[in-house]
Amino acid sequence: MAEYTVLSPQTCILSPSAKIGRGAVIWPNNVLLGDCMIGEGAVLYPGNLIEDSSVGAGAVLTASVIKGSQVGAGAQIGPFAHLRPGSQVGENCRVGSFVEVKASRLGRGVRAGHLAYIGDADVGENTNIGCGVVFCNYDGTQKHRAQVGEACFIGSNVNLVAPVHLGDGCYIAAGTTLSGEVPARSFAVARARAAVRPDERGLYRPARESAPGGMAAAAEPEGRPAGGCGCGEHCRRAGCACGGEGKAPAGSCGHSGREGAEEGNAHG
Repeated sequence: MAEYTVLSPQTCILSPSAKIGRGAVIWPNNVLLGDCMIGEGAVLYPGNLIEDSSVGAGAVLTASVIKGSQVGAGAQIGPFAHLRPGSQVGENCRVGSFVEVKASRLGRGVRAGHLAYIGDADVGENTNIGCGVVFCNYDGTQKHRAQVGEACFIGSNVNLVAPVHLGDGCYIAAGTTLSGEVPARSFAVARARAAVRPDERGLYRPARESAPGGMAAAAEPEGRPAGGCGCGEHCRRAGCACGGEGKAPAGSCGHSGREGAEEGNAHG
């Protein structure tokens, strides 16, 4: 009786030099190339390409590409993850959908659930790497490394511009771009403040709005002559030139003096 299970031998390619541990299960459409080592009880779900890499005991891989890398015991990789040469993923790590790791070391229990790039980085144990995080390791000429401490929280869409160093227990707010050094147990945020203004003139309203009965009503053309403001007799719009009567006072088109006499203006 075989010590491991290959569920569909006709769909798998196993290198002659591959070493597979007791109790491992290999599902259809897996390819093992070069010197591979698969630990005891590991599960290779369909669609993995593993080359010159080691997979620890009890690790689970799904539809991922692993080249020249080490995956620790109990780690979960994929689907659609990419470990490039020189990557070391520690025990019980989570490297999820569309996460790429290159020449980096992830400590025990690091979680990168989805859509992240971790390049040339050393990441401490139990750090969380949010969706859309990018380790910006290349300045156009040279590669630089990032150092991230233990138990850090890196929020979504953060850009870490190397060289950068985050101390243990840092919290980096979503949307932040930073470089340099952040002391241990610090909070960092770097965002542009949103500009929020009232749309009193209705410049940003949809061109067509829903009318009673579910029919789409055509938008009123801006600056129409009838009423000037275009709101009708019972206008309650704050600051409207009609003064609440639906009638435009002189010059309500916004022109005055010589410009107000321009041919075709609402005031005539």
